[in-house]
Amino acid sequence: MIVRKFGVAREKAQTIASAVMASSSKYSLPPALLLAIISIESRFKETAHGPNDATGLMQVVPSAHKKLVRDVDLTEPETNIEVGSAILHGYLKSAQGDIDAALKSYGGSRAYAEKVSLRVKTFEPAAAASAASATEQ
Repeated sequence: MIVRKFGVAREKAQTIASAVMASSSKYSLPPALLLAIISIESRFKETAHGPNDATGLMQVVPSAHKKLVRDVDLTEPETNIEVGSAILHGYLKSAQGDIDAALKSYGGSRAYAEKVSLRVKTFEPAAAASAASATEQ
């Protein structure tokens, strides 16, 4: 799906999918949620830069997360997804499991949280298929 819909090279898409699955497992986050965030934040472009020096796939803002980003390359897909997932996990813990509140903290608005929640639905089938093929290997 990442290759077809977002024009990402197959090898890069596999790298991203593997990193998403690893962080999903580590932080107990749905893979479809991480994929939805990446699609909205960077459209799967690992060198994306945004406001406030937001960097990489999950648009991590270094100044807001100094301890997590010390001596890391946020344009590296695995690193960016790991750090972004850690940030989201922290927001989720602070929000006592309320995913909408965590997404609002991550993206800065209720509209962002709603947009991610809608996008998750489009990634759920692909994430489920990826998880199934990973368990078969």
